[in-house]
Amino acid sequence: MYGENVCPNAQPPDPPAPGTLMVDTARGDRVGEFRGVAGPYWSLRPVGGGAEWEAEPHRVRPALLMEQLRARTARLNARSRGEVL
Repeated sequence: MYGENVCPNAQPPDPPAPGTLMVDTARGDRVGEFRGVAGPYWSLRPVGGGAEWEAEPHRVRPALLMEQLRARTARLNARSRGEVL
């Protein structure tokens, strides 16, 4: 299961569909959009844009509805201020 403590030799979880909002528990529950697989890591990108980061698949979980709403609202607010397109 996503985000659980598992044996390091365990198979990684199946990657989600591109664009799925995920939470990186290793980075303080940072929300990012799943972009793809990069070797043993998953690439996530901030919802409002910015540099992608790599996360360990076992330390990532799907974003809860409230987390998705918070991330999308932050992006819309940044867009209204002209910070993102």
